[in-house]
Amino acid sequence: MESLSKTAKIFIAITTISAAIMELIDTSIVNVALNQMAGNLGASIEDIAWVITSYAIANVIIIPMTGFLAAYFGRLRYYMASIAIFTVASVLCGTSTTLWEIVLWRFVQGLGGGALLSTSQAILFETFTGKQRGMAAALFGMGVVLGPTLGPTVGGIIIDSYSWPLIFFINVPFGIIASMLAYRFIPPRAIAHFKPSIDWSGIFLLTIGVGALQYVLERGEAEDWYDSRLIIGLTVVAVVGLITFIWWELQQKEPVVNLRILKDWNLAITTLLTFIVGFILFTSVFIFPLMLQRVLGYTAYETGITLLPASFLSLIMMPFIGKMLQNGIRPQLFVTLGFITLMGFGILMSQADQNVSSSFFALPLMIRGAGLAFLFVPLNAMAVAGLQPKDIPQGVALNNMMRQLGGSFGIAIINNYIAHRVAIHRIDLISNIYSGSAQFTERYNQIYQGLQSKLPLAANLQKQTYQVIELTIMKQSFLLSYLDAFLYATIFILFAFPLILLARKNRKLNKLTMLAAEEV
Repeated sequence: MESLSKTAKIFIAITTISAAIMELIDTSIVNVALNQMAGNLGASIEDIAWVITSYAIANVIIIPMTGFLAAYFGRLRYYMASIAIFTVASVLCGTSTTLWEIVLWRFVQGLGGGALLSTSQAILFETFTGKQRGMAAALFGMGVVLGPTLGPTVGGIIIDSYSWPLIFFINVPFGIIASMLAYRFIPPRAIAHFKPSIDWSGIFLLTIGVGALQYVLERGEAEDWYDSRLIIGLTVVAVVGLITFIWWELQQKEPVVNLRILKDWNLAITTLLTFIVGFILFTSVFIFPLMLQRVLGYTAYETGITLLPASFLSLIMMPFIGKMLQNGIRPQLFVTLGFITLMGFGILMSQADQNVSSSFFALPLMIRGAGLAFLFVPLNAMAVAGLQPKDIPQGVALNNMMRQLGGSFGIAIINNYIAHRVAIHRIDLISNIYSGSAQFTERYNQIYQGLQSKLPLAANLQKQTYQVIELTIMKQSFLLSYLDAFLYATIFILFAFPLILLARKNRKLNKLTMLAAEEV
């Protein structure tokens, strides 16, 4: 890699970061199109959610295997094949005419996309050596933060102005350009000098274990969790499959996922911290749009625009943090500051009400953007600190898998928590409303007269008035539940601080992370 010119390195950075952003955008861009897709494909909202679920399952299955697959097929061949699979599957998603057709191609797209994320990061870390590694971590972190944020914005623009197939077709030109740049600038060097044997048993156990777990997390709420025999059965499959997978992989000389690298204390701690970051990142991206659109009446486009400034703050901060890491500042300081900052975001967001304007969200979102910048750069560098070059792809893959799983656990837990809190808040609000109350009578008369002026011929104004009151109660119940969810996610951050203290006990960590910012 040392022989690469500055121009080649720049184009490799553009290629890998763009590919990662393209993959991450697709994890959230579909969310705003579900209603339109359901109508066009003749599916229910519950069934169309499989478009999201299939992609997530494929992602989390393929990510931990990317290091092995890159070694087996050769890094450049595997990377270009992943881009091609992702691009072709995007076209087939856009041309699908039935629900299960698009679900199939979204699964295939997820297999290609999951590979792009980890392979892009590994290539970037291997390309930028010496003192440039901290900057490489910053550049990749920019893509990880920007991708999920751009998804709803781009999706909102497309859905408002065009039709849903364009959210898939838009990947085609980027896929073609990425393929051309990868072929031209990425060295065609295999990661290993020999072709490892295929660990078919490991692949099978990983697929059923992680696949079942992801299904439970994605569909548990829709299936009423453990009232469903399917969810109970798949939970058993996930537990047995993953335990057997771990045991099997530790016995193999050439495992599909080299779990032995987790003996590196630094990597083990970092993956747990990354899990927590994934929990916070994906739950905040999940809760915030729901609150703005369901309660405050924002469109998908307006929601995305609200999120963008804070994302750009992260982009601006990350290179500076990378530079400070290179200068020897302890990574634990940034990580601690990042988690404290994210707690501030959750606390501020919990103070919102139905009357807040978009300007209210500027400060907490900026704090969130700063917190993510403080976290992503040092954690990306810490993840590979001390690993041998041959182990970097496996370390990167495991770290990325933990971030995805953290997000899946987070959304599943928060979604269930919100549903529970909505019921509680509705009961509390209704208990404070009783016929004869002066406040209730005043509110009832206001709504009744308002409806009467607009619908003078309405047959049953009393019934419609009570329906408006019920909708108001539900709207307030959801708002209070979302605010509770921000605080609940904030409490989860507390688990990070003991891990940071454990990392500090490793005297080699600071030196290794500094070297990671200087030598990879």
